[in-house]
Parts: sequence; structure tokens; C-alpha cells
Amino acid sequence: MSINSLKDFNQKIKRVIITKEQIQEAIQKAGKQISESYDGKPILLVSVLKGAFVFMADLCRAITVPCEIGFMCAKSYYNGTSSSGVVNITLDLEQDISNYHVIIVEDIIDTGRTLNDIVKLLKGRNPLSLRVITLLDKPDRRLVDFTPDMALFTIPDFFVIGYGLDCGEYFRNLPYIAEYNQD
Repeated sequence: MSINSLKDFNQKIKRVIITKEQIQEAIQKAGKQISESYDGKPILLVSVLKGAFVFMADLCRAITVPCEIGFMCAKSYYNGTSSSGVVNITLDLEQDISNYHVIIVEDIIDTGRTLNDIVKLLKGRNPLSLRVITLLDKPDRRLVDFTPDMALFTIPDFFVIGYGLDCGEYFRNLPYIAEYNQD
């Protein structure tokens, strides 16, 4: 896919489904809840790149208690509808997580396969606790039994862009969540 102009870019935005203001309000509430739950505890926020980086940046600023951040990047090798069961970690955490309450910060959970595997991997490193917070949950697409601990928004099964979510690496910079126009 190639987007060569602002016109091309805008034609792919079908409709805004979650506004910038709705996102920021939900993040402030989540930040407050995390701050109250983890005050005085060592927190490590883990963002799964690339899509979650925008959400992670805003969420960590909404948290008022000390926290650290880390990044992971994972590629899943799934062919068609069957899982090979292999998640390749292309960027791993640098620190030992056994002394942290780990909160995985994800942009969207649809099939759940990759995040399910990342959770298993990180649980094996014995964190003090492990929770998952996602900006968007798309349960209609779930192929594994996985439920996040906190989902800011639950959406139906359509392709979304913006606020870190992309299509062909474009649209991450939108300040809202939109439905992608596939026409």
C-alpha cells in the first residue's frame, strides 16, 4: 500500500469511532486506578511494539506513582487459521522482572494468540504480579481463551487505525481511533 497524498490518506479514514477526548478520559481513569492500586509497589509497564507506543506514552504520564517502562517486540508465525505456536521475540526486556509488578500495555487484542504467548513467557520469569491493560479489545475475533485485566474500549470486529494502530505502517499518528476504509 502506498499513500502518496493527504487526499489518499484521508480517503482511507471511513469514520471516527473513538475520539481523542474519549481516549484521554479513559486513560486518565486507568492511570488513576493503576496509581491507587500500585502505590508503594515497584511497577514495570511493558509496551509491545510498535502499536502500543502511543498508548504507553499517554498512560505512563497519567500514572502518578513511580513506574519504570520496558519494551518488547514480538512476531508471530501463524499461517492461515492454524497457529504454529511460535512467537519470536525480536526485542526483549533488559531487566529481571522478578522484583516488579508487571503491567503489559497493549494497543489491541483481537485473536489473543500473540499476547497469550507473551503472558506465558513473562509469567515464567516470575514477576511479583502480571496484568494486561489494552486500549482496545475485540473479543469477537478471539481464537484463544484470553481476557485482559483492563480494556478501555471494546469494539466490534472491523479494522481500525489511529492512535498507534496502523495499516501498512500508515495512520499511527491519528489522535483518534477510526474504522479503516477498505474500498
